[in-house]
Formats: sequence, C-alpha cells, structure tokens
Amino acid sequence: MALTKDQKTAQLSELVEKLKGSESVMFSHYIGLNVSDVSELRNKLRENGSEMKVAKKTLMKLAFKEAGYPDIEPDDYEGAIACIFSFEDPLSGAQTAFKFAKDHNQVQLVGGVFEGKLISKEEAMAIAQIPGRTELLTIFACMLNSPMSSFARGLKQMAEQQEAPKKEVAEVAEGTEVNTSDTSAPSETSEPSTEEPQEESSDSPASN
Repeated sequence: MALTKDQKTAQLSELVEKLKGSESVMFSHYIGLNVSDVSELRNKLRENGSEMKVAKKTLMKLAFKEAGYPDIEPDDYEGAIACIFSFEDPLSGAQTAFKFAKDHNQVQLVGGVFEGKLISKEEAMAIAQIPGRTELLTIFACMLNSPMSSFARGLKQMAEQQEAPKKEVAEVAEGTEVNTSDTSAPSETSEPSTEEPQEESSDSPASN
C-alpha cells in the first residue's frame, strides 16, 4: 500500500531526526527474515541503544540530504536496505547486527556512516568486530588485576631498592659527623716534675 503525502512527510521527519541524533548509521540487507526474526532483531538493537528503520531509498536520500549528508546515494546499494541507528555507543548497532547475522545470514552489513563519513562494507564489518565498551572495560579491569598490578609492584620494589643504599649512606655520614663532634681534644702532656728528692733525715738510725 502506497504511503500518503502526509505519511511520507512524517517518515522523512523521523528519519532526519534519527540521523541527526545518532552516533552512527549502518546499512544492512534484511530481506528473507520472517516477522519473528525481524522482531527479535529490533528488540536486540533496542536493548543496546540502537534502532532499525526501513524506508524507500528515495526517502532515505532526501533524509540524508536534509541531515547534512548530500553525497550518500542509497541507490548505490543493491536490493532493499535498512538503516540501523546507534544513539549511545557508535559501535553497538553494527555489533548487534553482526552477532545476529551469525544465525541469520539474511542480515548483511553493506556500509554506513561512521564519525560523519561514508564507510564501505569492509569498514562496516571491521567496526562490527571491534570489542564494545563493556568488553573493553572488562579487558582493562583484567589488565589492572594481573600484569599491570605486578608491574606496579615491581616498580615499587625497584624504587625501594634504589632508596635503600642512599639511606645507608646518609646514616653513615650522619654518624660520622656525630662522632667527630663528640671527640674531645687531646689533653696537654704534663711536664716532668723538677722537684729534687728529699735527703734522708740525719736523725734516722745509722745502719749497722
């Protein structure tokens, strides 16, 4: 059933709003998914702060032009495509679609807009396989809890070892100064007595 003019206008406004409010946009094939699969994909995308929208390519082109991307040509992509908007983490939409595609090969990333630039299919696939924010934080936490903490302990031990000799030298130097200041000056040598020995008293009995 064809859309009315008012419906097209409303859909165009919605696409422009989402384009301006998203961190990235991925283009994906989806033809071949049943209603249940499409619903499951939409739910997974929402859980990760993303959303999928399907529209005619002519409407997409107008939306991209109004959003500031006049060079994007949806007609360059073969077949029907869906726009996957990521509103929080710019990687989330591509990552979610990539994981979903492992069990649903109808979903295929064919390009997108990342950091304000048009990207190819290969670039979209590469972005989809970058670890997400949660995974990166987990990896970083593991690094802190094992190798990095060991490295930090090693640095601390090295610093302590370098400080120990300095401390010993300082203590020795301090002790030397104390000993030097406490040492008394040598006493003056006493002069030999000049007093002559007294003569024996004449009153003393004569020896026999």
